[in-house]
Amino acid sequence: MNLDSLLPNLGEWLRGTGPESDVVVSTRIRLARNLVNFPFTNRASHHQKGEIAGRAKEAIAKADLPYKLDYIDVAVLSPLDRQFLVERQLISRELAAVLDGPRGVAVDDKESVSVMVNEEDHLRLQVLRSGFALDEAWQDIDRVDDALEARLTYAFHAQFGYLTACPTNVGIGMRASVMLHLPALGLTKQIDKVFRALQKINLAVRGLHGEGSRAFGDLYQISNQVTLGKSESKVLNEIREVIQTILQYERQARNALVKERKQAEQDRVARAIGTLGSATMITSEETMELLSAVRLGIHLHLLDDLPATTVNQLFIHTQAAHLQKLMGQPLDGEERNAARAKYLRSKLRELGTSQR
Repeated sequence: MNLDSLLPNLGEWLRGTGPESDVVVSTRIRLARNLVNFPFTNRASHHQKGEIAGRAKEAIAKADLPYKLDYIDVAVLSPLDRQFLVERQLISRELAAVLDGPRGVAVDDKESVSVMVNEEDHLRLQVLRSGFALDEAWQDIDRVDDALEARLTYAFHAQFGYLTACPTNVGIGMRASVMLHLPALGLTKQIDKVFRALQKINLAVRGLHGEGSRAFGDLYQISNQVTLGKSESKVLNEIREVIQTILQYERQARNALVKERKQAEQDRVARAIGTLGSATMITSEETMELLSAVRLGIHLHLLDDLPATTVNQLFIHTQAAHLQKLMGQPLDGEERNAARAKYLRSKLRELGTSQR
């Protein structure tokens, strides 16, 4: 797969469609799996990692699936290309950071399915869906899992379930996460209260790129932390119930903003558009915060002629690796800030924006 061919596409998680897509950006389900009779990745030798990758690659190529998965050898990619795949949510930061040993990822052409090889576990299966689509994501990843298990023997214990490198994944080995855009809860100072409630029921809150990442642009990933002793349906139902409650809170906060301070919000959106369209240097973090304001303005009907998918495109294309690929050259921090501002000015001029 030519990675540059992905540039014009948004990828599944940024399509901006699907159920509840005004708040829910995407749904992701991951499964951790390991091959029997091999040590976990962090204890495997170079030769063993090569054998694991070879078996996984063959199984992926022959799996009975309705779509083709193209295998990418991550070990030979440049740091820029690895970061590009992280930004597209196709590999984890952990897989990108591994310095040696065979490793890879298999991806479908819609970027809705990826299978990481030799990350923390031998296999990390992932399905992404735009919007709030837990059931659809589960059905698809279950099918991928079955197709691979028909050709590979997983490490499984009758009492404990699937054996994984991290004890928190033992059992069903599943992480269900939903990425939410929660600007109104932030503006109304309710976000910390929501997160404290989530921690009490063992749900994790993370930033855009998962564990250890900071939250920018009011984007948060909410996921389960415990898999041992729980069924897949129980985990999905727990996540579904919590997300539905958060959706209600965010929409109530949005309604309050329009009712109580509509003019102030119009001004905030106008300032965000103005800065994005006129700045000569701008950081990735500031861009995300301003695009968050614009995305909220769209869903509050404060902006005309600017679809959410366009904001998503600006969001992904202004990330560091995407920007350098678009510019066709490596850029240092200051150069990226200038190139990002130039790109935003150009795109916003092309699109034109107007407020209600």
